[in-house]
Amino acid sequence: MQQIFNFIIRNSNRLLFLLLLGISLTLTIQSHSYHRSRVISSANFLSGGVYERINRVNEYLNLRAENDELVLENARLKSLLFNKEDTTKAPFPDSIRGVKPADIIVSKVIHNSYNTHENFITLNSGKKEGVKQDMGVINSLGIIGVVDNTSANYSTVVSILNMKSQINAKIKKSNHFGSLTWDGKSTGFVQLEDVPRLASIRKGDTIVTGGQSVIFPEGINIGTVDKIYIKKNTSYYVINVKLFNDMTNLGHVYIIKSKDREELINLEKKSKEKDE
Repeated sequence: MQQIFNFIIRNSNRLLFLLLLGISLTLTIQSHSYHRSRVISSANFLSGGVYERINRVNEYLNLRAENDELVLENARLKSLLFNKEDTTKAPFPDSIRGVKPADIIVSKVIHNSYNTHENFITLNSGKKEGVKQDMGVINSLGIIGVVDNTSANYSTVVSILNMKSQINAKIKKSNHFGSLTWDGKSTGFVQLEDVPRLASIRKGDTIVTGGQSVIFPEGINIGTVDKIYIKKNTSYYVINVKLFNDMTNLGHVYIIKSKDREELINLEKKSKEKDE
């Protein structure tokens, strides 16, 4: 203990300098948006590299399980192929839910948090691949989240399992809209809020993305109705939605480019300026 005190006394000037330097850097980053964005971008770069190396080790250890899954998937696809009456007549889609293949970036999850109230996902695609803030992220089962920050080779995504996430969604059969949120409780369920009580809803109904979002195309799967509650002192429902996705087990994802997003934002901005 005496040696520690002696070390602090001998290096008191240096330690004081480092303390003041740390405080000044913190204040600078918090008060200037440019410095803050540069720090976030650098952090994404460093953490992305670490997560990617960890992910490679996990992939190597899980090769047997993945091979078993591939064998089952190949068997299923072959069964579909052999049982199709005439494969030559099958149409080749030039778009996926209204999004052209050229507007889709294929990426991979290298880190996924799901045990906090504000969960984020790290992808191994960044600015070099054309990833930008506020792009939607989905997979074959449904929505995953929205791009938050990017570096050259990586990007972070606000997961739908994030209490600050809000996504426009609707009941597929009736087109009644609401706001998709998460109450922070279960990784398998999210909540659709502010749905009018005039809406006809049953357990098992499908919930999809709505047409009022500039991030996600309309009709992307989310989940099914599990429970229905009446919001206190209002005329709205709160719907517990069972997700199609297992948010604790994510692999490859698709990042959706929205060409119309900037045009819509600029148009809405001009309308607000006129009203003011």
